[in-house]
Amino acid sequence: MTFKKIKFGKISIVVFLTALIWVWADLARDEPLDLPDVVVEVAKSSNPALWVSFVAEGEEPALRTSVTLTSVVLKGPARKVAAVKLLRNKGTLDLNLFLSPEREGMTKADIHPLDVLDFLKRSDELRQLGLTVIDCEPKRLTLRVQELVKTSVAVDCAGLDPSVQVKSLQPEMVEAYVPKDEADVRKAMVRLSPEEQNRAKNEPVAKTPYIELAPGQRRDVSAKVMIALAPAQNVLVSARVPAALGVCFSQNMQGKFRVVLENDQTELAAVLIRATTLAQQAYAQAPYQIILYVQDADRQATELPIQRPVVFNFPDEYVQKGEIEADQKPPTARFTLQQIVEPPGTTTESGP
Repeated sequence: MTFKKIKFGKISIVVFLTALIWVWADLARDEPLDLPDVVVEVAKSSNPALWVSFVAEGEEPALRTSVTLTSVVLKGPARKVAAVKLLRNKGTLDLNLFLSPEREGMTKADIHPLDVLDFLKRSDELRQLGLTVIDCEPKRLTLRVQELVKTSVAVDCAGLDPSVQVKSLQPEMVEAYVPKDEADVRKAMVRLSPEEQNRAKNEPVAKTPYIELAPGQRRDVSAKVMIALAPAQNVLVSARVPAALGVCFSQNMQGKFRVVLENDQTELAAVLIRATTLAQQAYAQAPYQIILYVQDADRQATELPIQRPVVFNFPDEYVQKGEIEADQKPPTARFTLQQIVEPPGTTTESGP
């Protein structure tokens, strides 16, 4: 009796194909995926006379340009769900969605409800994931569309130091879109940083004005304005500034002595000054507000503790412009010098 030769190669191929079919079938099986915190933002309308906002629910309804969906549930093949999860875990999944007012038919001034699930199903960004939207929360949102009117509004500077005055604004009026019932009171605002304020005292600075339609909703005006500021009028305001003490030694004493203060902790903790806002900010940000200068002769002092007024470390730039000064006598430091003992085995070089 003879046995036919077993064809192991064909058997292996059949087993491999069977396993492959099972794996493919498993990956093709639909699975759900819940994505939290999906942001929907109102896209910029092609019509500048439209102002579209989400109406946030609550005791005091607020207008917002974006809302965050607490949940968006997708469904699709397991392999595509796994791919989306991988992107989310890597932090590269960008799901900021944009709502186009024109595409949603929101072109007339009114209150418009939005079926969120329908909007998500039509989203190009979600379609590109290869998954289907099956649920979301919230399911409905409300948007308000307002019509704006184009009119001339005055330009105003915000956030200026009290000691600074506007020398010129060119132009003083600009064209802007504003709510119709507020056309007479609206202003186009410009805001200068502290650095720009200093520069504008010497030469005009170009800035783009904006209209603040609602808190957090700014719309830039197309025209630029040139702003020139008058030099500071030395309007100094009294202020108490926390003080850090710096100690200055000569090279002869550097590293050989240390200062031991005998002042109460509160005596040198703060100083009183008079300054403009910018000068006070610059002084407060300096590493040391007061300096104690130690003299070489202090090594032989016999009357201890040594008493010496500290020096105010005012920024030179603001001193020259007369924008900062002391509002008290320099506080007195009471101190002794303590020689720094070199570790055993350390040799000191000596001259011939």
